[in-house]
Formats: sequence, structure tokens, C-alpha cells
Amino acid sequence: MKRQILKFAALLLLVLIVFSGGYVLGQSSIAPVQLVGAAIETPEEAQQSFRPFWETWEFIHEEYFEQPLDDEMLIEGAIEGMLATLDDPNTVYLSPENEQAARQAMDGNLEGIGAEVTSENGAIIIVAPFEGSPAAAAGLKQGDILLQADGVDLTGMDVANAAALIRGPAGTTVLLSIERDGEVFEIEVKRDVINIPSVRGEILEENIAYVRLSRFANNTTDNLSDVLEELMGQNPQGIILDLRSNPGGTLTSAVSVADQFLPEGPILVERFGNGTETLFEAKDKGQAQDLPMVVLIDGGSASASEVVAGAIRDRERGILVGVTSFGKGTVQSWKRLSNGGGVRITIARWITPNGDWVHGEGLEPEISVSIPEQINEEFTDTQLQAAVNYLLEELIFEGAPPDEG
Repeated sequence: MKRQILKFAALLLLVLIVFSGGYVLGQSSIAPVQLVGAAIETPEEAQQSFRPFWETWEFIHEEYFEQPLDDEMLIEGAIEGMLATLDDPNTVYLSPENEQAARQAMDGNLEGIGAEVTSENGAIIIVAPFEGSPAAAAGLKQGDILLQADGVDLTGMDVANAAALIRGPAGTTVLLSIERDGEVFEIEVKRDVINIPSVRGEILEENIAYVRLSRFANNTTDNLSDVLEELMGQNPQGIILDLRSNPGGTLTSAVSVADQFLPEGPILVERFGNGTETLFEAKDKGQAQDLPMVVLIDGGSASASEVVAGAIRDRERGILVGVTSFGKGTVQSWKRLSNGGGVRITIARWITPNGDWVHGEGLEPEISVSIPEQINEEFTDTQLQAAVNYLLEELIFEGAPPDEG
């Protein structure tokens, strides 16, 4: 029994020190750091606080009527319960299966329906379906509330556990109960292998470069550089960066993307709970930092997308067109645990160059344009057209001869 207690004390101690460092995803640029070796006992200063836990642990192992107990499940439940007391939907425990799936997603490969979800007041809500994913093909939209997955109630569930129920092997299906605008209905989605390039680009008929970022993955920086090199070689007269329905990703990737479009200067400030700050800046080496620019945003543009859009707006590098963004202004650090699982915790706020915190508010576009509902096969991207029109007007204005009146 004592050996079991010491073993699981080591696991809990690792959870307690997770904030100290680790691999950062979904927003921090800190590199992996090994701070301590394996703990062998509860530290003296924490023994009094941990005593009720170990008393309960020993009590259920000795007296609970169904034995043996699943010790791994008990520890995972203890970690989840500890994090739940922080009342932060972005601070979560990931089981070994969820940890593996999350890291595969950041590498650009996963199996499931292809949608980013979050938790708001106990409701599991779609931030955005990935472009070209089964979720998008099935008609799921930003803001949809996921009530059930295959008959299992998702309301009040930890977001990582809810995502695990929705995710599954390619070729299988999941029946989702959806609430949208007060209406409840069901959609069956066939899961697939999601391997979608995070960046694509083209030259529009008006000789305007169009760059679409669907997410901020580990390979986004390199992919964007390749796309911009090809587009800039065609001498476009303006550029549109499309961040609509982009749920975000790593802070490192967001900073690198912003650096491609901004001259030297601030991108964001990371503000920690102890009052310290870290400034992230562009290095004036961007491939597209001089062209007239528009950024497209919508309610699915979140986190890293808002970092980029906010910096471009505040630096007066370009304007925002579309509708108000999602509003996620926190930074998470991600640490792998010794059991193969992981913990993602909020470590800071991020602030735009002008000092704005977008959390819960989002970014307001300078030109507000909504997308009309598609009728039959006809569809006009009114937001993209508004961006093109703005750039053409700007180019005409800049090229007009001076008034000699």
C-alpha cells in the first residue's frame, strides 16, 4: 500500500509543477524543459494539504465494496477534479488517447469529424469546422451547440472528454444532436482522416493575392512562406488574408505568420499573473509587408487568428472585414505527463499592440459584412467581394493624380 501511495504522489506532484514549463501549444513559445526528475514522495510543505487525499485513497482501497479499483482511473479523476476547480474551460487534462490525438492534429493528421470545440457555461460549442472536413461537409457551423454524441449527453462534460466521444476511427459514423438558433436536430457525420493543408493561395482576377489559413499548425509557417514566395513572384497589387473559421493553434506559428505581413514592431504582449510581460515583435523581414492588405474574420476566427488580425489592425497595416471574431485572449501551456496523458493550462493573457484584451469580446471589423444563406447552388462570398472592392478603391485613390485645383 505504501508503495502505491508513493507512486501516485509522484504523479500528482508532476501535475502541481506543470505550470513551470513544458512544451507549449496553443499559444506559448517556450521550448520543452525538464525541470525535475521523478518525485519519490509528497514534499514536506504539501503533506498537510495532501493528507485528506491520501486518507480518502486508503479508505476506498480498504473499504469500497467492489474491488479491485482502477488506480489509473482514480488518478485521472483526481487530476480532472483539481483542474475543474479553476473554472477555466481551456485548462484541461488529456487522457493518453486524447493527448496523442491532439498532437497528431497539430502535425496535420487526425481521425474524426474535423471541428474545433470549446466549452461555454457547460455547453459544448463548435468554434469552427475545419475547411474541407466531414464536419463542414455535413453542414455543421460555428456556434452550433453539441447536445449529444451517439446518445451520450455532452452538456456539462469536460471538453476533452466530449471531443473524445465525437472523435473516432475513419469510416465510422457519429450521430450528433445539435442545437442551432433554438432548434434541435440530428446530423450523422462519417469520420475520416483529416489531413488538410493549413495554407493555400491564388491570384484573383483583379491581380490581388488571396491567402487562406485554415489553422495554425506546426507546419503553417513553412507552408505560408512557400505560398507567399509563389504569389509575390506574380507581382500582385494587394493581398487578402482569410482567417475565417480558423480556430487558432500555436503562438509561435501566430507570431511567425504575423511577421510575414508586418514591418518591425510589436505583435502582441503576453501578460502573466505575477505582472510580468513578454513582448513579441516582428523582425521586418516579411515577404508581404508592403502590399495594401485586408484580413477576413468571422465568429470562428479565434485565438492565434485574433493575434494576427489584432496586430495587423493595431499597426494600421490593413483593415478587418467580416463579422466579430470569437474572442479568446488567453495563452495555454501544454505538458506531457508520465502516464502518456497531458495537461493544458492557461498561463497568461495576450494583449494586442494597442493594449486591447479581446477575451469574450472579439475583434470588431472596420467593414462589417455578413454572409447570406446559400440558396440552391448559388453562393456569393460577400465578405471576399467587399475586401476586393476595398483594395481596388484604395489602389485607385493612391494612384490618382494630385489635385491641382
